[in-house]
Amino acid sequence: MADIKKIATREAYGEFLVEEGARRPELVVMDADLSGSTKTKNFAKAYPERFVNCGISEQDLYAEATGIALSGHVVCASTFAMFAAGRAYEIIRNSIGYTGANVKICATHAGITVGEDGASHQTFEDLALMREIPGMTVLCPADAVSAKKLLAEAVDFEGPAYIRLGRSGVPVLYSEEQAEAIQIGKGTELKDGKDVTIIATGILVADAMEAAKTLEAEGISARVIDMHTIKPIDEDIIIKAAKETGAIVTAEEHSVIGGLGSAVAEVVVQKAPCKVKMVGQKDTFGESGKPAELLEKYGMTAKDIAEAAKEILK
Repeated sequence: MADIKKIATREAYGEFLVEEGARRPELVVMDADLSGSTKTKNFAKAYPERFVNCGISEQDLYAEATGIALSGHVVCASTFAMFAAGRAYEIIRNSIGYTGANVKICATHAGITVGEDGASHQTFEDLALMREIPGMTVLCPADAVSAKKLLAEAVDFEGPAYIRLGRSGVPVLYSEEQAEAIQIGKGTELKDGKDVTIIATGILVADAMEAAKTLEAEGISARVIDMHTIKPIDEDIIIKAAKETGAIVTAEEHSVIGGLGSAVAEVVVQKAPCKVKMVGQKDTFGESGKPAELLEKYGMTAKDIAEAAKEILK
C-alpha cells in the first residue's frame, strides 16, 4: 500500500480544530504540554485566547476541562492516549463522565504504532476503559477524512466523547463524498462479501481491506466493515453480518480484551451466535521498535487478518 496517500489522524485533528474554531466561538482547546505532538498547536496559534496549556498535569487538564465545559463551552482536551485513559482515568470517570460534561477527549499516539516510545507509551487498554464509562461515546477513526467527519459529529452533540487518534500516517480510504455518509453509531460497510465478515477499527481498517483482496484471490468472499464507533456500537450491522456470513473476524490495534473484539462478541453471543476470531494485542505489553515491525511481531497486519479468516472457515 506504499502508493496510497498516508496521513496521520492526529494531523487531521489539528486541521479540524482550526477550521472548527472559525465556526464555533464557544470551542476551547486544551493540552498538557504536548501541543506539537497532538497538533493542537495549530489552534493555539490561530485562537490563542481560547487555548489552554495545563502543563504536564493530565488530571488537572481534564478537571479544568470539565469546569470550562459546564460553563457553556465545548472543549477538546488532548494528550497522549496513555496519559488520558491511564493517568487521568479517575478524573475522566468522576468529573466528565458522571456530570455528562461536554468534553471531547481527543487522545493521540494510541496503540503500538507509537513505536520507538516503547511499552510505557503504547496504549492497548484505552478503548476498553473508556467504553466502560456510562454515557461515554467512543470513536476510533480509520483515516484522516473520516476522522474529520467523526470529530465534527462529536463536537455537534452535547456530552462526553473519547476520540482515539494515531501518531503514524495511515492510508486515506474515504473520499470527501464518502465521508459525508459516516455517522456516529453506524458502522460503514466498505466491501460486501458472503463467506466471512471482517470488522475492523482504526488503522487496521486499511489492513482489513488488503486482507479482503488476498482472500478474494483465494476464492474467499470477505465483507469489510469499518466500526469507527466502538460505543454505541452498531448492533444491526453486526447481527446482519453474523446471520449472512456466519463468521466474523475482528481487527484492532488494541487489546483483544475489552476492545472492539469484546464489544462485537457481546452482541453476537446475545443476538446472533456465530464463530468469532479476534486479531489484536494478545494480553502482552509492547516494546520499542519501528511501527511496521511491531505490528508484524504482535500479529496485527493484513496477513494476520487473512489467516484468521481462513482459520475460522476451516
